[in-house]
Amino acid sequence: MPISARRPLVPILGLALLALGAPARSEPVPVQVPVQAGAVHAGLDAPAAVRTPAAGRPALHARTLARLPRLAGLVAKGADIRIVAFGSSSTEGIGATSLASTYPAQLQEDLEARLDRSGSAHQFVTVLNRGKGGDDAEAMARRLERDVLAEKPDLVVWQTGSNDPMTGVSVERFAELTRAGILAIRATGADVILMDQQWCKRLSGTAGSELYGTALHAVASELGVPVIRRNAMMRAWVAKGLLTPTQMIGPDGLHMTDAGYNHLAKAAMTQILVSAGLPEEAPARN
Repeated sequence: MPISARRPLVPILGLALLALGAPARSEPVPVQVPVQAGAVHAGLDAPAAVRTPAAGRPALHARTLARLPRLAGLVAKGADIRIVAFGSSSTEGIGATSLASTYPAQLQEDLEARLDRSGSAHQFVTVLNRGKGGDDAEAMARRLERDVLAEKPDLVVWQTGSNDPMTGVSVERFAELTRAGILAIRATGADVILMDQQWCKRLSGTAGSELYGTALHAVASELGVPVIRRNAMMRAWVAKGLLTPTQMIGPDGLHMTDAGYNHLAKAAMTQILVSAGLPEEAPARN
């Protein structure tokens, strides 16, 4: 039965955890996210060096890199890996010129190539694209069972938090649904890694949008979930001259381009495998 997006979710998930022999969790204390009225957000037209307030961007040392135990075991054994890429338009690939240019498709190729180079036994990686443009946390909660859990993944890469500030889902509700979804995924034995918002004009121009990124990182810290820090990485790509804003984000000011998705897939691949215990690959020398 799909997770209901209309009633408290944690009690239901507590029963699922008990059925699997895991200790019951009491309902977590809601994430306290300070609402800043009239907050000013830096967009793509601002210098890349602009920093958001410390209260809105948790210090790096506070987000200790979490492990992905199921994935680590599969990598160690050379076993096949099944991944579901779950999210909204960035996962579906809106803005890409072809299905092959979406980040999930490129992630599958990059993971297989990296694992082959690691010297481990050959293993097949399957990345299923379960992104749906326009989805917020409420919509994703309604299809979590059908589109994610039913696929029996080893790992779920969950991209979320981009549409909620534009569709009116409250920060508190977003945090509740994100927490519940993580617990539901873990109750099946799968690992989960989150992906935060893109850095783009449309979101930067939406008041309070950064609060959803803050909430995502707070829930991740609470539950020990690693995060693909897309927002920070996109700023770094511009600061380092790897991509310009217009090379990274399309004319609509919201969706990534082929080049943006290519960089995202490689960064996600590195984060996923490091979280599974595989050392980061040293850059090639000329």
